[in-house]
Amino acid sequence: MKLLSFLHDGQPGWGAQQGDEVAVLTPHWPDLAAALQAGPQAIARALQGNAARLPLHGLQYLPPIVAPRKILCVGLNYGRHVAETGRELPAHPSLFVRFADTLVGHQAPVWRPAASDKFDFEGELAVVIGKAGRRIPAARALDHVAGYTCMAENSVRDFQKHSAQVTPGKNFLRSGALGPWLATADDVPDPASLRLTTRLNGEVMQEGRLDDLIFPVAELIAYISTFTPLSPGDIIATGTPEGVGARRTPPRFMAAGDVLEVDIPGVGRLVNPVADEPAAHTEENHHG
Repeated sequence: MKLLSFLHDGQPGWGAQQGDEVAVLTPHWPDLAAALQAGPQAIARALQGNAARLPLHGLQYLPPIVAPRKILCVGLNYGRHVAETGRELPAHPSLFVRFADTLVGHQAPVWRPAASDKFDFEGELAVVIGKAGRRIPAARALDHVAGYTCMAENSVRDFQKHSAQVTPGKNFLRSGALGPWLATADDVPDPASLRLTTRLNGEVMQEGRLDDLIFPVAELIAYISTFTPLSPGDIIATGTPEGVGARRTPPRFMAAGDVLEVDIPGVGRLVNPVADEPAAHTEENHHG
């Protein structure tokens, strides 16, 4: 299944993509995160009913999980990306957190912050938790995965390097994106077999295979759940491959008018234009 969240006539909803339509499941659960708690079989049963349908082209995509409780991101998790930075392979995952308001949905503009001209692209596979757990063994970790989605994790490089903590460079408003939908785990039996491509204005910037992860999906879930409980709807971003703009000669950063694409066959293709952060914006603008 491909499960997505959206706005239709200004009202939030969610459902399952079926061809060029979405079967609306909002009457069963208020949002996708709540549905994940019920489990994939319950969602499949709900789809057997007479769900209303809407054309995809009339919808405004939201991040599949609109307000995740936790967004945990992994830095330097591809072997070749570590090599291009000149660092040693890490002994443990390097983790940081993102806030929900830093992410927009498919086709929505990501904002190049007014405070920086070093806005870098980072395509990633994101894991969405479907089954709660703590201290989850790696051997059973994939049983806790609801599915996968594409993430434009992106970085504001100068703010990222202000100190040893990367948090400021990872949390500018609307600087990243998630979507277009959640591809459920039964559609992706082996995440290590996936390939990720990041394009900027149609030009390939990053290519990576998920079998190059230093810490694979199962190990990340095991490690993270050692220190924090994981809940349905929590997101783990697995890291970005080599080829980021900051490591190019000359560096290649994003500017207004660019189009960023994160393509993971079998999961989805996330496309976002780049726009300059507006000089002034209201609270209502934060959630589009």
